[in-house]
Amino acid sequence: MMRILHVVGKMDRAGAETMVMNLYRHIDRTQIQFDFITFTSAIGDYDAEILELGGKIIPILANNPVNRMLKLRQFLKKNPEYRIVHAHMLLSNAFHLLAAKTAGVKHRISHSHSTSNGHTNAIKKIYEQWALITNRQVATYKIACGELAAQYLFGTSKNVLLLPNAVDIKKMMTVAKISHDYIDQEFNDSTLNILQVGRLSEVKNHQFSLKIAEQLEKRNIDFTLYIVGQGSLESGLKQQVRDKLLADHVKFLGVRTDITELMASADYMIMPSIHEGFPVVLVESQTVGLKSLVSNNVSAEVDLGVGLVDFLSIDSTDAWVDRLLTSGHSISTDDEILDVLKSNGFDAATNAQQLLHVYLSL
Repeated sequence: MMRILHVVGKMDRAGAETMVMNLYRHIDRTQIQFDFITFTSAIGDYDAEILELGGKIIPILANNPVNRMLKLRQFLKKNPEYRIVHAHMLLSNAFHLLAAKTAGVKHRISHSHSTSNGHTNAIKKIYEQWALITNRQVATYKIACGELAAQYLFGTSKNVLLLPNAVDIKKMMTVAKISHDYIDQEFNDSTLNILQVGRLSEVKNHQFSLKIAEQLEKRNIDFTLYIVGQGSLESGLKQQVRDKLLADHVKFLGVRTDITELMASADYMIMPSIHEGFPVVLVESQTVGLKSLVSNNVSAEVDLGVGLVDFLSIDSTDAWVDRLLTSGHSISTDDEILDVLKSNGFDAATNAQQLLHVYLSL
């Protein structure tokens, strides 16, 4: 059995990590096993499942990227059985793949999950340029979730495997069919139900979401905004909700395992992000037939053509509020959505087979 070493920050329920888990669940584990380098001693949301599936979680603790790189290099030298290192941390892949190269690892995969790192000041721009150049030089195999993500990290999509952020389509659709009243039953709530899923960080633009909530409240709309996720901005956002007297309308749900059920019973999902790659949560929302309002800073690739994604500017909240007050139901049938998802490469089982072939061919 071949063991693949994935380099992640922490295996929480975030976009890239969820994508990796979708592939891990479907890959032939009699031939391939996944192990995970993390950079924290804290327990990740997926850690228990990883251990159940036979994987290992190897924490490397260091206070800066250079020390992490040196410790990863030392680990790889002591564990030469890892012939393939698969890195998922965008610009930081440069450090991790350098560690792999200097440790003698022959196959080094850089995986791009985003179209930007969001940094704009001069020092960070210098780091970005170094990291982009280094990634392109030290990666022996390149994967991206979409065309724009490939362009960002590798400068081209040529010789890059485009592996869309796939989901377990049939399982999600089966759960969704019996979950249309889930929010009403779980929260005793039959208002306009709006969902936002993602880590509580600046790039996800929850400040804009709270402005939407303020506008809806001023219009005397009976609504609830469910914010799913955790992150560094959580306490500040909760304080803003209290200050704005929105506690009856905005609910923080933390990390959840019932995302499919929430999506199947919501009226809309919103994603006013400052930037994104190809977020798996938008594949999930379209799978269950949920209409999404998405920032026009997000790659147009996320619209799978089933009438479920509307792009709006984040310059003003008015258009968002107006759109939320219209119908959010899908105009496509389940069979039509299934056909589109499969034909465009969003089936996790199919993509796991493709990734298995890549690993075995190296």
